[in-house]
Amino acid sequence: MITPAPSPAPASASRAKLIRLLKFGTVGGLGLVWDSGTVYALRPLIGLTAATLVAYFVAATLNWMLNRLWTFKGAGQHDHPVLQWLRFLLANSLGFLLNRGAVYTLFYTVPLCVTYPVLALAAGSLAGMFANFNLSQKMVFREKAPASVQELAESAIAFPSSPKIPTEEP
Repeated sequence: MITPAPSPAPASASRAKLIRLLKFGTVGGLGLVWDSGTVYALRPLIGLTAATLVAYFVAATLNWMLNRLWTFKGAGQHDHPVLQWLRFLLANSLGFLLNRGAVYTLFYTVPLCVTYPVLALAAGSLAGMFANFNLSQKMVFREKAPASVQELAESAIAFPSSPKIPTEEP
């Protein structure tokens, strides 16, 4: 007996996810502006390293607000905003490591990035974007609230299922 492959997601679902990804990228672009502006404003006062850390949280907070209001409008509204913001920061911690890992690596290996931090900040934004999008969609801006902490954790580490190849059973 041949087992049919599961039907692919409807085109409208794929299109909606692509639109969300583009919106998320747009918000991320604005985040780069906020991130860079904060670094440049604080660098003379507290130094490049501290300014870069503070700037991440400024940009992450503004990105969360815009993503809540625009990118994922209506999703995840069952949560208290403060709890959702904290979950956004937690979910994006992998993106933070990728982002700031790239930024600091460039600061210490490419002298031009110390002179023009925006170059390292842009590279860092790209490094963390896709991880942040997937985890934000799964953990922060969910269509329905998870029934338990276990369900939330399982959804965060779930890998997308690949289509099964039809096989013949004996």
